[in-house]
Amino acid sequence: MGSVNDNNNRAAANQEGRYHQNTPAAVAVTAPSPKKPLPTAKTVDTQSVTKRLQSELMALMMGGDAGISAFPQEDNIFCWKGTIVGSKDTVFEGTEYKLSLSFSNDYPFKPPNVKFETGCFHPNVDVYGNICLDILQDKWSSAYDVKSILLSIQSLLGEPNTSSPLNTQAAQLWSNQEEYRKMVEKLYKAPDA
Repeated sequence: MGSVNDNNNRAAANQEGRYHQNTPAAVAVTAPSPKKPLPTAKTVDTQSVTKRLQSELMALMMGGDAGISAFPQEDNIFCWKGTIVGSKDTVFEGTEYKLSLSFSNDYPFKPPNVKFETGCFHPNVDVYGNICLDILQDKWSSAYDVKSILLSIQSLLGEPNTSSPLNTQAAQLWSNQEEYRKMVEKLYKAPDA
């Protein structure tokens, strides 16, 4: 009687998808073919990210946007050097800043890591070059690209968020644009070419 109950339990479990017999036929169906190894997800992700970054590079080069540029560093499509120029009629007019952009295999679903390489006295930039910008954090969308990142940072220079500063001294001085400009001029060091 015990064997009838066991068989009934196995049959019921098999119908629910909880029991699989370890038969050669079952193994042959579920095991991947040794002739065709499946590509790993990382390889596929790297290829799609590379393609996306190459497309963004081409669009950036063809776009001709004044005051922004970016290119991969040497032969690494995942590490870029960017440049932004301070906008006219702001305290940053006449300045040029170098940035580093590092892309992960999760791009564009996660934002790149972007930092100022040139020191920047700004309410939303700390002494290490880290940037407090919503689109590089919780407001990130895969619709953003390198061009939109650079334009947003360029815009942030002249329109900081002083209510959420990384540099409190810069945030406090921001309301006095004349003194702020003097501080920018005092601390600004033009980047090497």
